[in-house]
Amino acid sequence: MTPFPPGRTKIRLAVGDVVLEGELDGTACARAIADALPIAARAQRWGDEFYFEIPVARALDETATARVRVGDLGYWPTGKALCVFFGPTPMSTGNEPVPASEVNLVGRVSGELRALKEMRGELVVRVEKR
Repeated sequence: MTPFPPGRTKIRLAVGDVVLEGELDGTACARAIADALPIAARAQRWGDEFYFEIPVARALDETATARVRVGDLGYWPTGKALCVFFGPTPMSTGNEPVPASEVNLVGRVSGELRALKEMRGELVVRVEKR
């Protein structure tokens, strides 16, 4: 196993009984999120994206984009929210997620992302360092 890159933070993201492993990048926005961990919040769903408000206020940065992939974590300044992209959103024209507006790319998660598609109702997301 290769060493974990410096400046990155290993995380665990749990939605119900689905647990995903991931990492936050070393950008200033991602470090601010890492410093706020652990976070537990009620998730909103927008297509195959969960987003939830976090106690971080940042502007768009050099990573800002409207092009994301399944497994990406984005910070959405408009809603002070962390976004978990796991499939098409209402803005998508294909299989890739498209955020409502630009997000800062802050990391990635992996694992059983397909299991998130089956989740319904009120959900709490928990993000913690591992």
